[in-house]
Amino acid sequence: MLDSMKLFLSLQTQSWSIRRFWIVALGLVAWLLWSPAAIAHHPLDGRLPSNWFEGFMSGVAHPVIGVDHFVFVIAAGFVGALIHRGIAIPVLFVVASLAGTGLHLLYWDLPAPELIIAASVLLFGMVLALGWRSQGVLVALVGAIAGLFHGYAYGEAIVGAELTPLVAYLLGFAVVQLAVSLVAWQLGRMQLEGHAAQGLLNLRFIGFVICGAGAAFVSGVMLG
Repeated sequence: MLDSMKLFLSLQTQSWSIRRFWIVALGLVAWLLWSPAAIAHHPLDGRLPSNWFEGFMSGVAHPVIGVDHFVFVIAAGFVGALIHRGIAIPVLFVVASLAGTGLHLLYWDLPAPELIIAASVLLFGMVLALGWRSQGVLVALVGAIAGLFHGYAYGEAIVGAELTPLVAYLLGFAVVQLAVSLVAWQLGRMQLEGHAAQGLLNLRFIGFVICGAGAAFVSGVMLG
């Protein structure tokens, strides 16, 4: 009787964990459908930030209001959860995005940034959908390259700003990207550690959603 009760409680806990994960998944789908129409403008209406607060808030907002950036940040966390010591993947992405912004501030040009950014979402979505758990170094390298291009795009909004808002802007987008990707990483690890087979299936489902978003982004860039 006691063993049956323990089994029942264990199944209930797993069921609640799975339901909670699907709530997050459906929230992501809702964001993808809602975000482009609802958040189509810069928080400062295209104006350069002029102080520390404006710089920080602009930095926080950019990776969120740019849905392609936001989806990749989430994908980086989930992909990192799949791979051994994969927490390095979102961390390297964030560091590389800072370097990418630096390249833009130095007036270095990167080729086809919009296309590369869109393709990076599709590629990480495919890694997640396939449940690819090996070649962590290669995946981290791809994530770092993607970070350069995402950061290069962020730099467009801060070119010409004074030093104080510039530093605040860099801090803002680094903090928000790291926070979002690490939350995704933690959710992914919870799924895989709680019930590995079902958790992997859940992550792969998220990967297919991200693939769809990435394909839409690539199509949008290609079709103009």
